[in-house]
Amino acid sequence: MVWKFNDEQPIYQQIISQIKERIVAGEWKAGDKLKSVRELALEAGVNPNTMQKALAELEREGLVYSQRTAGRFVSDSKEKTDKLQEEMTMECIKTFVVQMEKMGYAKEQIIELLKKYISEN
Repeated sequence: MVWKFNDEQPIYQQIISQIKERIVAGEWKAGDKLKSVRELALEAGVNPNTMQKALAELEREGLVYSQRTAGRFVSDSKEKTDKLQEEMTMECIKTFVVQMEKMGYAKEQIIELLKKYISEN
């Protein structure tokens, strides 16, 4: 698994985003056991405390859960996963629309271009 980080936001937030992407993409499926904090930290090249902070936040959000002696697992809540997928989709759409508007396109033009793209691809 490849982890990519930049200097634009804290590493733990980037870890959270990348794990969310993996869950939505189905790379990490409901009920999958996560590697240990140390293993994930080593794999990502980050401090274990940073990885722990990210995983703790994902637990608070209900996307992963801990079992005392068994480790951490991806939540099996389809409702949470569906909600996450919709949130991420809306963020992508927002970014796209803002970029298109910066290029001078009106919303109606953006819709037409999307329809054209979808029909051709």
